[in-house]
Amino acid sequence: MDLRDDIQQFLTGMRARLTPEQAGVALFGGERRVPGLRHEEVAQLAGVSTAYYTRMERGDLRGVSESVLRALARALHMDDAETQHLFDLARASSAGRTATSRTRGRPLLPARAAQLLDTMSDVPAIALGRLGDPLGSNALGRALFPDLFPEGAPPLNHTRYLFLDDRSREFYVDWERSAREVVSGLRLLAGHDPADRALTALVGELATHSPEFRAWWAGHTVRIHATGDKTLRHPVVGELTVGYDSLSFASAPQVQLVTYLPQPGTPSADALDLLRTWVATQASSGAGTQASGTGPPPSGPGLPQVY
Repeated sequence: MDLRDDIQQFLTGMRARLTPEQAGVALFGGERRVPGLRHEEVAQLAGVSTAYYTRMERGDLRGVSESVLRALARALHMDDAETQHLFDLARASSAGRTATSRTRGRPLLPARAAQLLDTMSDVPAIALGRLGDPLGSNALGRALFPDLFPEGAPPLNHTRYLFLDDRSREFYVDWERSAREVVSGLRLLAGHDPADRALTALVGELATHSPEFRAWWAGHTVRIHATGDKTLRHPVVGELTVGYDSLSFASAPQVQLVTYLPQPGTPSADALDLLRTWVATQASSGAGTQASGTGPPPSGPGLPQVY
């Protein structure tokens, strides 16, 4: 990943999507040759010179002050995720050559998190590491995502499953939305730590083998997905929609606990009740007794996004 190129494409995209009317820029007639705002208009809105903004958009955010970054975020109508991404890119740019490529250790599931998973037997729950590999789960969580937890084998990396395993396109009713959310989450990660070898390797692998990933990655969209809903086409109980929420641990910020619940009184709630019964039946018969998730996850990177 080229940081200067990432900065240039991100700021260019932010500028191109905003019309003069949206930004409150006065129009004086004449044909506009570029979509969205011009360099000088962004500079004026941010309170900097055109030359200074042009330097930033060319990929050089070294030494840019926090006040200028915030003014630029306001000028380009950035949301919280986009503002965070801008600040991450600026921090990485200022680090320059001191930011050497490195491989981070895989986080471990805290003992309290494992205990919490065991007590949440009635709620599908999965613990995810910083890069999204399943670090733990309860029986109902594994049953809700059967492809990710093959019997007698380590859990699958969700990112690769989503883009490189055709089963995911059948499992997720709105596969494209789920896939785009994952890409935007990876973009946030890349801005925060562009020297992460595992993340770089994953992006390269997906860009090589998935044309959808390659196209969406080039769009530089960033979003935070900590809550929402997913509609799943489950092989046992049929189609159901579940709301998800991602919880963080203060003692282990790289670990997320994701829970999944349908709206009460809906056909999806009935489907989850049926899945609970199926899990209990499997357990009583001795089938489906895979350990609850403290074993080693598979090798390779993933992402900090919910399933």
